[in-house]
Amino acid sequence: MASTRAAVRYAQAILDLSNSKAVSEVVNNDMKLIASTINGNLELNTFIQNPTVKVEVKEKALLEVFATVDNVTKGLLHLLFENKRFEILEVIALEYSKLFDVMIGVEVAKVTTAIAMDAALEAKVLAKIATLSDKKITIENTVDPAIIGGFILRIGDKQYNASVANRLQILKRELSN
Repeated sequence: MASTRAAVRYAQAILDLSNSKAVSEVVNNDMKLIASTINGNLELNTFIQNPTVKVEVKEKALLEVFATVDNVTKGLLHLLFENKRFEILEVIALEYSKLFDVMIGVEVAKVTTAIAMDAALEAKVLAKIATLSDKKITIENTVDPAIIGGFILRIGDKQYNASVANRLQILKRELSN
């Protein structure tokens, strides 16, 4: 829990710094790269989390892996080196992206479907989103075969359940009364 609060603080500080230097979008792309690289590479993740590896070695390795990132992002890596906090780098990157989206007015719509979304279902979901939110929306799709069909849409604290499993549950309640 404490590392999450710390990650939010680091992310907010980096967002403020990147805004002042007018590179917040570039840094956001860096953070997405960092998060996806750490998440997708078990070896790198294990290396970062390993407390026996010296922080100097971690900083050098991360600066090599992420050699193309902006100077603000490199500054974050150096700050994490100074504070010996490399283990929260992925969380910082994810929190930065969330804060950046909030800053530019983008909201994430979490869509749960029984199968991967096709163009027709995505059009239906986008139509429903237009009735629920006036912000720019990015769709995050999760596949859950238990809903049988349809979709469950979550935007912020609002939820719209158009799943077959939900309709069957409603029908079951109606028939049992």
